[in-house]
Amino acid sequence: MSVARMIGHITYLSAAALQDKFGRRLQFSDDLRYTITDPEFEIESYLRHQADSFVKRFDANTYLYLSRALTYFDLAREHGRGSLSRALEGVKARALLIAFSSDWLYPPSGSREIEQALRGLGKPVELHVIDAPYGHDCFLLEEAQQTPIIRRFLKDPQ
Repeated sequence: MSVARMIGHITYLSAAALQDKFGRRLQFSDDLRYTITDPEFEIESYLRHQADSFVKRFDANTYLYLSRALTYFDLAREHGRGSLSRALEGVKARALLIAFSSDWLYPPSGSREIEQALRGLGKPVELHVIDAPYGHDCFLLEEAQQTPIIRRFLKDPQ
């Protein structure tokens, strides 16, 4: 499970974020040691730490069930007989969509599909794509960019 977490963790971050945070910096020496068993690069120590922490906090079966639930969820299929527009017909509230340019897990293209479906139905919708390099973790790390968008949206009574 720890190896799976390390692989998964990389997908939450963008290549630019990984480069900025770690680059190819070595962990313990000034030169390569060509070892397989010990972490050679800083990124390896970081990923191992994250994996060890994760394994202590999460039950493997729960993680599998959550991952499966996310994989199975299909709004159009489950609520629109295959049509996203049909699934969103009953929406009565204004919608605010915030996506992040480097998110691989929930890419902006998915938010654009929702935006287009809502617009096609004549529903009020705003989409903001925030340019940020942190992959899926942007939603945790880009509070300063999200907060004004959310505040303005909530203050606007339309």
